[in-house]
Amino acid sequence: MARPTELFVDTAGWANILDDRQPYHIPAPAFYRDARQQGRTLVTTNYVMAELVSVLISPVRTPRPILIRLVSSLRASSHIEVVQVDPALDEQTWQLLVRRPDKDYSLVDCASFVIMQQRGLTDALTTDHHFEQASFTRLLR
Repeated sequence: MARPTELFVDTAGWANILDDRQPYHIPAPAFYRDARQQGRTLVTTNYVMAELVSVLISPVRTPRPILIRLVSSLRASSHIEVVQVDPALDEQTWQLLVRRPDKDYSLVDCASFVIMQQRGLTDALTTDHHFEQASFTRLLR
């Protein structure tokens, strides 16, 4: 089976890569490095980036200049694709949230799931168990 060319990175994945106080700070950067060495594109969304900024502000309490430098470097990286949630994708995301009242999915989760389904991705660099509930593989466990 061919190796996927993309890896989805969720908010928790980025937080564990960037903050050495996070519980999966050792394996998360290793997954990141492996993906880069394999030439894989790291896929995320502008929703994930917004959530990441919130996490870095609180509870992580990253000083603003460091936060801006970190997130700016992710946004500018040639091996990271930040998918913009446009109105059509936002509607698909909202519909998924509405269809799953039995789950605690956030809107950010639903956007991630829609993108992953559209791209045929199965693995997510995350600690979020919602990815497993949505039939994806959570790499940080």
